[in-house]
Amino acid sequence: MRAVRIHEHGGPEVLRYEDVPEPSIKANEVLLKVRACALNHLDLWVRAGVPLKYPMPHILGSDIAGEVVQVGELCERVKVGERVLLSPGLSCRQCSLCVSGHDNRCRRYTLFGTGAHGGNREFIPAPEYTVIPIPDGFGFEEAAAAPLVFLTAWHMLFGVARLQAGEDVLVLAASSGVGMAAVQIAKLFHCRVIATAGGEAKLAKAMQLGADYVIDHYTQDIAAEVKKITQRRGVDVVFEHVGSATWAKSVESLAAGGRVVTCGITTGYDVKLDLRFLFAKHQSILGSFMGELGELHSVLKFIFLGKLKAVIDRVYPMTEIAEAHRHLENKEQFGKVVLTP
Repeated sequence: MRAVRIHEHGGPEVLRYEDVPEPSIKANEVLLKVRACALNHLDLWVRAGVPLKYPMPHILGSDIAGEVVQVGELCERVKVGERVLLSPGLSCRQCSLCVSGHDNRCRRYTLFGTGAHGGNREFIPAPEYTVIPIPDGFGFEEAAAAPLVFLTAWHMLFGVARLQAGEDVLVLAASSGVGMAAVQIAKLFHCRVIATAGGEAKLAKAMQLGADYVIDHYTQDIAAEVKKITQRRGVDVVFEHVGSATWAKSVESLAAGGRVVTCGITTGYDVKLDLRFLFAKHQSILGSFMGELGELHSVLKFIFLGKLKAVIDRVYPMTEIAEAHRHLENKEQFGKVVLTP
């Protein structure tokens, strides 16, 4: 079969489209013919070896959809021929955290494309528990574009920040995959959404997704605009995944009792915090990573019903994966970039 592998860390030039042996499956696994695999910023970090180095050669790709072509003898739920997507997360399924439903806190938790080979190939083996059927007529590209970002956003807003209907939410970088998901989720639950993006075209698209107000984070002061919109009150939840470039303004945008929830450090991790305002205003700083498998099933219900939609920016053939990485790295996209074998 054909796959894209990296044999060393580096830029897009290290991505090699090459022949590799077809994988075999274990008794509790299925073999999936990959029809679509979406990119995430995670792919860029793993490729570059930041902050971790990975054994080589390595196959990237966490968001995967396709058709089941073989099932192991212990599989009972999944059948050959089913159209499915894969949960990005992998865990031991046996520890106290896993059996309590908190699999994303498992000490062995990892993702396709990081601790396990990912979906940038024609066939991939996967544990049966990761396999989720998709409805008839639901496209493979849409299915691949949804899991990681919608799971992450859902867990951040509900699992961690405890979002309540009608609250004010500030979503940083709404043009990203996870930002695009957060805008839609918050709006679906009747929140007032303020979204940031760079440039008129991306701001207009954020409004189309449901944002009530938009801020150009390149030319406007985020906190000042938030205070203007909220009549000096601030927002209840800041959806932060950018890091050092926006951190100070994110915290400054909080209302009393507000929560900053963060899952990423795209622009760096070294930030400062004035503790006086944190305790005086009863504010919270919350960290979040991925989400629970049960939460993925919850958010997918809304996606399959058409109430939430994975916005696809571009689709590239797997042979043009280097160009797809450059497109994402240059922040040219709005939504998800998808690869098709």
